Amino acid sequence: MSATDVNDPSACLRPSRFVDSAAPEVVAFARCAVGAAESHVDKAQQLYVAVRDGLRYNPFIVEHDPQSFTASHTLKSGFGFCVTKAAVLAAVARAEGIPARLGFADVRNHLTTPKLQRLMGTDVFAYHGYAELWLGDRWVKATPAFNASLCVRARIRPLDFDGENDSIYHPFDLDGRRHMEYLRHRGVFLDIPFDAMMSCFAELYGEIGPTRTTTNADVSASEFERDVTT
Repeated sequence: MSATDVNDPSACLRPSRFVDSAAPEVVAFARCAVGAAESHVDKAQQLYVAVRDGLRYNPFIVEHDPQSFTASHTLKSGFGFCVTKAAVLAAVARAEGIPARLGFADVRNHLTTPKLQRLMGTDVFAYHGYAELWLGDRWVKATPAFNASLCVRARIRPLDFDGENDSIYHPFDLDGRRHMEYLRHRGVFLDIPFDAMMSCFAELYGEIGPTRTTTNADVSASEFERDVTT
């Protein structure tokens, strides 16, 4: 894809492989979430909260199967990690006529759980995903990864989204501890750059880390919340 495509709002309205905004599950979720909201900003705010809190954050369910990265699959499962939750937000935004694209960055989570750091061998998360929505004639970042209940347990402020200001991770938690550090921006895309991302994961994390698949996502998400440092 060209740089022009990803910067063209009209190109960021069409369904794509992972941001499958025309899927029935996506359309239904979006319609339910926006309710009576009419403006793009009001719709975006409703969609953001619905994705942030309606899908629990679970870093232990990253699979090798590309189908598991689609927005429709994530909605069916009820769980996601940063990349898949960003894809859901982009998909439901497109379903409601709001241009959306995906952004990626490498971040260091200074408060990652000991278990997750052991599995990954690092506190650096490559290809952290977020959405960018076209609102007020400009792109606004929206990061729906951590559900509010997880934030309360971890003593970090839940990210809000007002449709005007970028919603990105806080550098410190509520107790002043270092939290999230942005290390490298990998660019913006119309869809998940699946092959490049998975190659990076394999190089950095090997066969463990964020490519571990669990068979019981509900137990895994609950386990992760229990492990969060408080």
